[in-house]
Amino acid sequence: QVQLAESGGGLVQAGGSLRLSCAASGGTVSSYTMGWFRQAPGKEREFVATISWGDGLRLYADSEKGRFLIFRDNARNTVYLQINSLKPEDTAVYYCAARINPYLPLGDPHYDTWGQGTQVTVST
Repeated sequence: QVQLAESGGGLVQAGGSLRLSCAASGGTVSSYTMGWFRQAPGKEREFVATISWGDGLRLYADSEKGRFLIFRDNARNTVYLQINSLKPEDTAVYYCAARINPYLPLGDPHYDTWGQGTQVTVST
């Protein structure tokens, strides 16, 4: 079973950038559809971005496209989320997730394995 470990969060000034990492073990990230989600205080978990297995097609939340970039480094077996122009409303715990089923559409909400999350706090 693939295990995921997020890192890279922290306290950042508004307008800055962060690159979050999701390191996988027990599986290869190129074999899974990988997603990033976030959960802000008082809010439900929301979708941020996903990258498909194999071909690496990308899908973003419409409201965030342009500030967020998901990509993977197969040699490091790691998926990244680049966040630019950070806003206070980006403050949340960010989670990565893996989907095993290769037949689901890229935008399907089902994921099987989740990391523990990494906290992103954006200050003003």
